[in-house]
Amino acid sequence: MSRRVRRKVAKKGNEKVVVPSFPEIEDEVSCSYSNKAVDWTSLPDDTVIQLFSCLNYRDRASLSSTCRTWRALGVSPCLWSSLDLRAHKCDAAMAASLASRCVNLQKLRFRGAESADAIIHLQDRNLREISGDYCRKITDATLSVIAARHELLESLQLGPDFCERISSDAIKAIAFCCPQLRKLLLSGIRDVSADAINALAKHCPNLFDIGFLDCLNVDEVALGNVVSVCFLSVAGTSNIKWEMIHLWHKLPNLIGLDVSRTNIPPTAVSGLLSSCHRLKVLCALNCSVLEADTTFNANMCKGKLLISLFTDIFKGLASLFAVTTNSRKGKNVFLDWRNSKNKDKNFDDIMTWLEWILSHTLLRTAESNPQGLDDFWLKQGAPLLLILMQSSQEDVQERAATGLATFVVIDDENASIDCGRAEAVMRDGGIRLLLDLARSWREGLQSEAAKAIANLSVNANVAKAVAEEGGINVLAGLARSMNRLVAEEAAGGLWNLSVGEEHKGSIAEAGGVKALVDLIFKWSSGGDGVLERAAGALANLAADDKCSMEVALAGGVHALVMLARNCKFEGVQEQAARALANLAAHGDSNTNNAAVGREAGALEALVQLTRSPHEGVRQEAAGALWNLSFDDRNREAIAAAGGVEALVALAQACSNASPGLQERAAGALWGLSVSEANSIAIGREGGVAPLIALARSEAEDVHETAAGALWNLAFNPGNALRIVEEGGVPALVHLCSSSVSKMARFMAALALAYMFDGRMDEFGLMGTSTESTSKSVSLDGARRMALKHIEAFVLTFSDQQTFAIAAASSAPASLTQLTERARIPEAGHLRCSGAEIGRFVTMLRNPSSTLKTCAAFALLQFTIPGGRHAMHHASLMQNAGATRVVRAAAAAATAPLEAKIFARIVLRNLEHHQMEPSIGRLSNLA
Repeated sequence: MSRRVRRKVAKKGNEKVVVPSFPEIEDEVSCSYSNKAVDWTSLPDDTVIQLFSCLNYRDRASLSSTCRTWRALGVSPCLWSSLDLRAHKCDAAMAASLASRCVNLQKLRFRGAESADAIIHLQDRNLREISGDYCRKITDATLSVIAARHELLESLQLGPDFCERISSDAIKAIAFCCPQLRKLLLSGIRDVSADAINALAKHCPNLFDIGFLDCLNVDEVALGNVVSVCFLSVAGTSNIKWEMIHLWHKLPNLIGLDVSRTNIPPTAVSGLLSSCHRLKVLCALNCSVLEADTTFNANMCKGKLLISLFTDIFKGLASLFAVTTNSRKGKNVFLDWRNSKNKDKNFDDIMTWLEWILSHTLLRTAESNPQGLDDFWLKQGAPLLLILMQSSQEDVQERAATGLATFVVIDDENASIDCGRAEAVMRDGGIRLLLDLARSWREGLQSEAAKAIANLSVNANVAKAVAEEGGINVLAGLARSMNRLVAEEAAGGLWNLSVGEEHKGSIAEAGGVKALVDLIFKWSSGGDGVLERAAGALANLAADDKCSMEVALAGGVHALVMLARNCKFEGVQEQAARALANLAAHGDSNTNNAAVGREAGALEALVQLTRSPHEGVRQEAAGALWNLSFDDRNREAIAAAGGVEALVALAQACSNASPGLQERAAGALWGLSVSEANSIAIGREGGVAPLIALARSEAEDVHETAAGALWNLAFNPGNALRIVEEGGVPALVHLCSSSVSKMARFMAALALAYMFDGRMDEFGLMGTSTESTSKSVSLDGARRMALKHIEAFVLTFSDQQTFAIAAASSAPASLTQLTERARIPEAGHLRCSGAEIGRFVTMLRNPSSTLKTCAAFALLQFTIPGGRHAMHHASLMQNAGATRVVRAAAAAATAPLEAKIFARIVLRNLEHHQMEPSIGRLSNLA
């Protein structure tokens, strides 16, 4: 996920503190400014209760336990008229501990079957409203007991997920036990029988709002018997016999009907609009059969509103209710209704119901993501969701926020979103609305708003708006929540925002790094979602040098290694490995590379992750080992932990894998092979053949890492012979002549030069090691092919006429020009050992003019001023007394012109590093 957002820095330190004006506590406030102690227990009772009401249930209970006075106030009935248990594991013991507070509980929200079983222990006989989520495992028995214990129940909602284990028997039990029932909304019932519906009609005379949503079968004939119903929804329900719904025409009180996401035909819609005399609103959103009829007249019945994909919803509402709202402002109809001083109960009921069913249908439609709705979402869907976020109904607000989080997503697996939809939300003020919800004390709203902010922030422009509106501070605050769901979504938001370079510093300044590390320790078990998001955000932050140090200081190394060692969830493993890779990528500027290697079990865990069945985990683990191998001690420790065997096996298995995995597998072997002992071990383990196969990859990045590994391996004559025997010469020749990457061509040329500088010949005469069987090869033919392509490669960086002019001139400017022509910028990042530098110096004396030129060209690259390791290489040359050999090569009468010019540039480079007298005194090389 990549975003670019302008940093927003929160003011600190000199802000003016604004204290609310409460006359009864002015003395206490003034004390705070005079550095006197404040006795918070002396606050008036009503003030304390008001403060408690702004806290979530956990904080409310914790604060009430601080003293005897607040303990008594903390159980005040007004603080416990409603209870939201969705974010908590509610079992019988927890319910029993809450029972004393819940005597006068009126409204309860829960999540899952375990919480449903525990409800009966609350002893809340006066409960009026129950709403449950994640009800797939709730059984008839549980629901029947709930109904029997709460005979005063007026509202029961279970959904929006499917209630697969609830049958008509439970619905009959509800009807018998809850005669005061006014609202019943159930989702995903397999079969709602006539007996169940008739029981509701008979025993629940006040039932005015019924919703059987996403059910398989509903007896449509029996629904015509519920004469009390004013609002009916069968949205998403299958197998309705539409020819039988003429009985609904006789329902005397039916005002609103929702048939969204069904296969209702145009004839049925026409019949309902014309025959249901009291019907005001018919909602038929996302009904494919209806929408396919281009001849249907949506304006056939005046005074009735049809809500569909092809109607103007805002205009229809404004025209239908213009007399009541005095509004002709289209999208403002909901706001005008909420702000209206002249309330009409019938109209209020309609609008309240509309908010509920629209939020539900829009969310369900967004989840299914049908094709062809782009225009609807941009013009009506997004504005509707933003308006619904301002509802007074908390569940409507939540679903609207979830709808915004959902409708922008095109591909959840790859975090792809529709930029047009995301920016439509931003243009209509959606970011500020979402941040306002995220600042709510209600944890359900915090969670869903944070989820929407996270998804929308995948778009760069929206991410910028989030930062400018203070969203980073809000998300960093939510990441500290004790509610796992809130913390998880906040961490997801920081994950998306943290990729933008402008965001990283702001996240660190807001305390986000510490909050993310703390999340890993807090939810180290049982929180795969929050762990993956926290590790992903830390991985992005660790890519920045300064932030990587913040991660380490906050304990991030230990936290991430703990995840890599202990977590079994592949998403967490992948992000933890990526974070460790990024932490280890700043070896030249901080000590995190070494710190990761010193952390107990880190290297062993990463080696083990290279064997994961999940490609993303293998890729990131190999990348981490690659970066860590730049530290000498890490390199040997990786090998000791079985890294050579594991990485050779990985290279052998990834011939058909993604280029990313191939690059990192070869790169890790490249890093390990810097050590000659490791290089020999890689050869003996069979690492040569898979690297040759990777060298034939079509991906440029894989060319570079495979060529780099083969270059290191070829330093050893035994490996060099293995490369020849395994058919590596044609592969390297192809890279040397054809790769798009100059760096890959350069290293392929160096590998070939190592192989044919004479040492392999000596090794071949003595015979290969007992672990390897020599194959019949023509070294002479391979040598001729290699030297031919080495020469061709080096000559691409020269020009005979220009070189001849430079040879005749002693002007430094000419050498500067030639240096720029010959320079391979990436080669400046290579770090060679003294043995490697010595081998190139020795190669300057080789009888082969091609190898002389190649050696001079290589030393030129390694000593160019500005290269990361140029001073190191120059020092090695000075210590080895190489200056005399280079000077001799530059002055040799029989040496190729290119070799002499390249050697002369090397001398100039050494002079720049203050290790050689001025080359201006050198004789003319012509």
